[in-house]
Amino acid sequence: MKKILFLLAFFSEPKANAQNYFITFTGTGASSTVSTVKVENLGTGTSLILSGDQILHLTSIVTGVNSIENRQSSELKIYPNPTTGNSIFQISPPDAGSAVITLFDMTGKQVAQIQSYLENSMQEFRLSGINSGFYLISVRGRTYKYSGKLLCNGKGEGMISIEKISNNKAVDEKASKTDYKGTQATVDMQYTTGDRLKFTGFSGNYSTVKTDIPAQDKTITFNFISCTDGDNNNYPVVIIGTQVWMAENLKTTKYKDGTAIPLVTGGTAWSNLSTPGYCWYNNNESTYKNTFGGLYNWYTVNTGNLCPTGWHVPGSNEWTTLVDYLGGTSVAGGKLKETGSTHWTSPNFGATNESGFTARPGGACRSVGEFLYISDYGDWWSATEYDATHVLDRYLHYSLIEVNSGLFTKQAGFSVRCLKD
Repeated sequence: MKKILFLLAFFSEPKANAQNYFITFTGTGASSTVSTVKVENLGTGTSLILSGDQILHLTSIVTGVNSIENRQSSELKIYPNPTTGNSIFQISPPDAGSAVITLFDMTGKQVAQIQSYLENSMQEFRLSGINSGFYLISVRGRTYKYSGKLLCNGKGEGMISIEKISNNKAVDEKASKTDYKGTQATVDMQYTTGDRLKFTGFSGNYSTVKTDIPAQDKTITFNFISCTDGDNNNYPVVIIGTQVWMAENLKTTKYKDGTAIPLVTGGTAWSNLSTPGYCWYNNNESTYKNTFGGLYNWYTVNTGNLCPTGWHVPGSNEWTTLVDYLGGTSVAGGKLKETGSTHWTSPNFGATNESGFTARPGGACRSVGEFLYISDYGDWWSATEYDATHVLDRYLHYSLIEVNSGLFTKQAGFSVRCLKD
């Protein structure tokens, strides 16, 4: 009985309440070419990586339970059906364009797929090599999705293929691909209306972060901006309001002119500093550098040479501009924090990262050289002195949605985010 219900659910007709958005990508600024895009669903934690010339297809197909009779739409006809191994199916799309044709078996597993350019007219495809069982043929274009059920009673050759037919001759889809300008491969991603997605576009040394809640077909444009430190580390950037921020914590061991910053590993030596210095949390570079960045004392910040050329450590007023743009201190923390508990202690309260800032909690090195608060707190220096011994900073906590400011001694070691000049 369970198997019958499963088959009914699987071979039922798709309902019309599915999302079907197509997202393309382009670049501007330092590069007009997008080589790779990482897409993250900030609500579900799912992610994928696709080439910049591919099309992201956001879809959420909901199926209902209807009769298993062999009903077919007028746009998709399959014959013979049942078959002994080979069938022909006809497609009549409402408009011309690229479409993805997929064959699923009774478990829902994809067993064959091609992409083809379909004219606004009836076209035929040959399906061959299938084994005995139930199958679903799905045809998906930009504005439509058709499906049809197929029953095979024979034994195929095990080499399943879908071929486009022209004058009763199979057309090699790979060979014909160049005949259709603008044809691009699509990559599916499960999507529910209201999901916030984080897009990171890459082009050579450049990378830019954008967040969006797609509600229609659209093009995501990445503004590529150079952000390279004295170690030649390249950082992603994110535009928030009128400001351009680094989207990761600084991890340089050199000033922007290539001069080395002193690495200080001893607690006593750190506590006695009145000159620049940096360290890695727990003096463990391999574990913490790439994930959380370095911890710098304020004397390093105050040199004015710590950030990449064209960038600077933000003053307290510039931090305030960021926080105010995101709704004020009472809510901005959640919009800045990276989602999930991979890097933040659970519960990472209120974290949405809707700004794309992707704040990570690098902890701190106290003025006495003690390491504390990794994954609990993220503390970032400002360039604003409060008095002769204290400086203003901004900090986030795993249990809070707020952004807080504090006064700390110049000997402390905190994270740094740079702001474009």
